[in-house]
Amino acid sequence: MLASGKTPAGMHVPIMVPEVMEALQLRSGAVVVDGTLGYGGHAREILPRITPGGTLIGLDVDPIELPRTETRLRGLGFDVSVLRVRRSNFAGLPAVLAKEGIGGVDGIFLDLGVSSMQIDTPERGFSVKNPGPLDMRMNPGRGLPASSLLAGISIAALESMLRDFADEPHAARLAEALAGKEFVRTDELVGAIRAGLPPLPEEAITLSIRRVFQAIRIAVNEEMTALETFLRHASDCLKPGGRIVILTFHSGEDRRVKKAFQSGYRDQRFSVICDYVTRASSEECRDNPRASSAKLRWAER
Repeated sequence: MLASGKTPAGMHVPIMVPEVMEALQLRSGAVVVDGTLGYGGHAREILPRITPGGTLIGLDVDPIELPRTETRLRGLGFDVSVLRVRRSNFAGLPAVLAKEGIGGVDGIFLDLGVSSMQIDTPERGFSVKNPGPLDMRMNPGRGLPASSLLAGISIAALESMLRDFADEPHAARLAEALAGKEFVRTDELVGAIRAGLPPLPEEAITLSIRRVFQAIRIAVNEEMTALETFLRHASDCLKPGGRIVILTFHSGEDRRVKKAFQSGYRDQRFSVICDYVTRASSEECRDNPRASSAKLRWAER
């Protein structure tokens, strides 16, 4: 569930841009929400497609990166007349729109992956490669860090979390090795994961390490709760004909989105839903391995 890639030159690359833009069906004058603003990669592509006359509302919970992204986008010429940046979880979208005086929007986009700028900042605690404090909070001022979660979780709860949030095949073994243990730094957790796994090829070990970090991050930030809350109210935030486009990065997310869209179609809250998953092209996956797990779905009111 990794949202943005990074080129060797250091540029953060948004995933599946052509596919996302096609699914959103953008036009001049549209009002669109980017509920996971991140580095601003997708926003940078959306903004020229809705001007003149359009508005992009960019949301993110990260108080460290959000001001940097706003500064970056303002520097590209997108002033407050076209871009409104708000610190909020996408689960709070109905309240944000009410405060903005907007009754409905033409498009909503979510990229459910963690941003590479968070991964590439070791002191945030997301990285499996660069040692740092075991934190993983997207908003460091809210909730408990990953170290506290692991210290207080039961074996059964951690096993369930690893299965549901990361599809980890060695969930039982790893839960027994990690639950209730004290880990202060990311490299300590990496070492414990390695020690808890059976003999495996290095590639498989690396994948398990990444999956464990993913599951813990999702739990620390209550990402599934936020997604489920958003999906319950998402159709109410759209104008007729408006679309929701969501990029997911593992089966737990995709399953929730698929079921919510299907339920909304049966209840006539959506008039059309995609009955397939769009994946990144082979060329994109080759250039940016983080795209290989991305799945795109959309629904239209």
